[in-house]
Amino acid sequence: MHRARVIFQITNKVNSNDRFASWLLSKPQAAAVPVYTSRPKSSTAAEPFLNGSSSAYVENMYNSWLTDPNSVHASWDAFFRNATAGAQPGSAYTAPPNLAPYGKHEVPLTSLVPAGGMPSIAAGSPINEKIIDDHLAVQAIIRSYQIRGHHIANLDPLEIANYDLSGRNPREVIHNSYRFDEADMDRVFKLPSTTFIGEKEKALPLREILNRLEQAYCNNIGIEFMFINSLEQCNWIRQRMEPPNVTKMNNDQKRLILARLTRSTGFENFLAKKWSSEKRFGLEGCEILIPAMKQVIDVSTRLGVESIIMGMPHRGRLNVLANVCRKPLHQLFTQFAGLEAEDDGSGDVKYHLGTYIERLNRVTNKNIRLAVCANPSHLEAVDPVVQGKTRAEQFYRGDNEGKKVMSILLHGDAAFAGQGVVFETMHLSDLPAYTTHGTIHIVVNNQIGFTTDPRHSRSSAYCTDVARVVNAPIFHVNGDNPEAVMHVCNVAAEWRSTFHKDVVIDIVSYRRNGHNEVDEPMFTQPLMYQKIRKTKPVLEKYADQLIAEGVVTAEEVKDVKDKYEKICEDAYNQAKQETHIKYKDWLDSPWSGFFEGKDPLKMSPSGVVEETLVHIGKRFSSPPPNAAEFEIHKGLLRILKARMEMVENRTVDWALAEAMAFGSLLKEGIHVRLSGEDVERGTFSHRHHVLHHQKVDKATYCALAHLYPDQAPYTVCNSSLSEYGVLGFEVGYSVTNPNALVLWEAQFGDFNNVAQCIIDQFISSGQAKWVRQSGIVLLQPHGMEGMGPEHSSARLERFLQMSADDPDYMPPESPDYEVRQLHDCNWIVANCSTPASYFHILRRQIALPFRKPLILMTPKSLLRHPEAKSSFDDMNEGTSFRRVIPEEGVAAQNPQGVRKLAFCSGRVYYDLLKQRRDKGLEKDIAIARVEQISPFPYDQIKAEIAKYPNAQLVWSQEEHKNMGSWSYIEPRFRTLLQNQKHLAYNGRATAASPATGSKAAHNKELRNLLDEFCVL
Repeated sequence: MHRARVIFQITNKVNSNDRFASWLLSKPQAAAVPVYTSRPKSSTAAEPFLNGSSSAYVENMYNSWLTDPNSVHASWDAFFRNATAGAQPGSAYTAPPNLAPYGKHEVPLTSLVPAGGMPSIAAGSPINEKIIDDHLAVQAIIRSYQIRGHHIANLDPLEIANYDLSGRNPREVIHNSYRFDEADMDRVFKLPSTTFIGEKEKALPLREILNRLEQAYCNNIGIEFMFINSLEQCNWIRQRMEPPNVTKMNNDQKRLILARLTRSTGFENFLAKKWSSEKRFGLEGCEILIPAMKQVIDVSTRLGVESIIMGMPHRGRLNVLANVCRKPLHQLFTQFAGLEAEDDGSGDVKYHLGTYIERLNRVTNKNIRLAVCANPSHLEAVDPVVQGKTRAEQFYRGDNEGKKVMSILLHGDAAFAGQGVVFETMHLSDLPAYTTHGTIHIVVNNQIGFTTDPRHSRSSAYCTDVARVVNAPIFHVNGDNPEAVMHVCNVAAEWRSTFHKDVVIDIVSYRRNGHNEVDEPMFTQPLMYQKIRKTKPVLEKYADQLIAEGVVTAEEVKDVKDKYEKICEDAYNQAKQETHIKYKDWLDSPWSGFFEGKDPLKMSPSGVVEETLVHIGKRFSSPPPNAAEFEIHKGLLRILKARMEMVENRTVDWALAEAMAFGSLLKEGIHVRLSGEDVERGTFSHRHHVLHHQKVDKATYCALAHLYPDQAPYTVCNSSLSEYGVLGFEVGYSVTNPNALVLWEAQFGDFNNVAQCIIDQFISSGQAKWVRQSGIVLLQPHGMEGMGPEHSSARLERFLQMSADDPDYMPPESPDYEVRQLHDCNWIVANCSTPASYFHILRRQIALPFRKPLILMTPKSLLRHPEAKSSFDDMNEGTSFRRVIPEEGVAAQNPQGVRKLAFCSGRVYYDLLKQRRDKGLEKDIAIARVEQISPFPYDQIKAEIAKYPNAQLVWSQEEHKNMGSWSYIEPRFRTLLQNQKHLAYNGRATAASPATGSKAAHNKELRNLLDEFCVL
């Protein structure tokens, strides 16, 4: 009977009708808490099991307890003892010390144990609900501070912002809300394991608990971290933020902060004195940024970082260049002198420029490389560029964990909340092919965007809320408390080094001047700027504080200030000696040794020996070496077989030509990286660079990565569904090392619309503005094939419109005509019609003695078109890229009899070819293909026209007249022809939409185009 009674108690305990379970679930603090039981001690963790648990399981536990009471959890030991002593059903349960009222991964119920230990509960004795309620209330208070404390922290130096959503203190952090009165304030409560306010103390009076929570979470630092889904990471932050006096600095540290703050303030004051009417987007109001950045760099350097790539908007850039990077001041001051540029290009305003510096960090006594990327006024556009550059440098250094190379991104509050590319970039942070293993984000929070109040510029409580998506901790800090800022910077740098994840420092400050120095802010923010006018600069506040503490004297403060002003004056006088601006001094990643010793007009051959083509072709056409164990899709077996047949027949299609271009470059030691949405397979299921095991998850094989034992690495990676962010990333990757082929492929060519900012600001004009060359390749699927307005045109006309060659100037012919044109252009735009052209133009990117972006219209239907094939003879040694492919059929044999010479580009050639054949006009019409549209191949087009003296000239295109190539080529043909001949247009009429959505309308337009083509 005794044994039966205990078993009854056990089963009653885990039953949903158990009186203790009913009581516990009735409590507000435990409303969502399951009734927990525990495994035997041999288990690694407590395991909750709910209604319907196996009675056999608990009976076995009871049997174990009978043998050895220490073999079960303490809560079960207490239960079995009480049940054995005769406790009534439902009354034998004693709350276990580690029961978690807020989830087993968060808050153990150690605080349920009074300071003197858990009292035994005699059989039938009532539960002391007051003790339990009070301890649960303390738990709730601690957790509430951790979750909501930042809402009532003193973050704003101007004391005008209220970050609490309700406009008043959260009820959860007011102890009176938990029925505590003054008499309870000196009661001692045991602290849970998820708080570190006690340091080594395990229990504290309630008064001291509240005081320490206030200091940790509601002073000048507000922390958002409790949304992070890792107990380890949450505890790591608590351990560094909760103990008393964590922000306290020693006197040497305080003097260093003062010196750096003096330089930051002194630089802005010097510029304001010398160039009072110049726009410089100074840091006044957030001068603490400079000491903050230097602190992050110091700690990161101490933790092993050797190279830091930074991106930032224009506010504070000159100060960062001067006092963080230590760029020579005379080079900065020269930018104000209005001098002409010594380098080619148009240049850019001073607060858009970047730089690269390698210097000794005097605090850590280690060398550090610092780069600030150039970027335009599109404030956050540089974010993905920095990440791509960082990833590339990590790749080339073999820094697979990001321990040596890291990125810092600076943001304005309005831009951080408002610009979508911020999210796109942060969403790359943990993707395997894009991660940089943690970025430190620093927000210069001016609490205003140009003239827009935060209430009108974002819907979230904070400008930093986007970072919550990637579980990045967010440290809000009052910019007028330098020591609090330094502590936050220390923690952020250590976080990044420890967890290799993003972290955000939100420096809440203000903007002392308007949007720029000549702007009047009182027009739109009169009350804010009345408060700002009365606010002492942070340097004065901190200097007064240190003088009062006896750390420095007023004379020492003045001496530091005077010394820096003299440094600025000396640099100012040196700048007067300069006669030109040298934009090469502002490169953010110089390509050491790339240009030296090269003939800038000599291009290496792009043809390849046939043995290499065959080897690559066979490897690319073969199943994985362990084909017996690696099961691939049956459809792929047919594709591989067809590829092998092409290799044996010495022909290639588009995918095979691409693989041969990539593979031959890999053989030569050139790293190839192909990135974009679905590039591993290819949008049109043509590429298949990554083969997937059909029965084993994540088992893949990439033939191009295993062509040769000593080849360069090949990276092919599907990206997130982002164009703006990913293209920016690849641009950054491409500028890091010139000896790499970096390609971004749009899923459809029109998707580049979403990345237009990167195209306009970094790719088209990057070299002109910043002397920054890039060899990035944009693959843009293009072709009018009845797929509707969004999947037809890659907007070829836009790229051509941005080409910088003069339509009224025809360069004189010379032996190096092709290379000279490429040297002088801003980018290359091509619409290839053959796999061989694609092969050569990709290899030419590396063969050139310089780097230019390549915009390449790529096909869709031509990927499998039976006539869109090339022979090995077109790719062997001695062959090269043909900018114009002349007529090679019957018409070329009797050029005098040709009545029409049609020029075209891309896939429309095959439509024209078929129409000519169907109409029996092979002798009457010659067709020449312009493979490279820009820079315009005047020399080869001129030669082709000369062959057919009796032919009328026409330009045929599939796009509408106001789109495609017509607007670009027509004035250049006019310059070439000098009014001796007329060039007619053959194509679709003008339109607002790039294509019709009706298949029938599409076919009618195509018939009209082809019928007109045949009119002689």
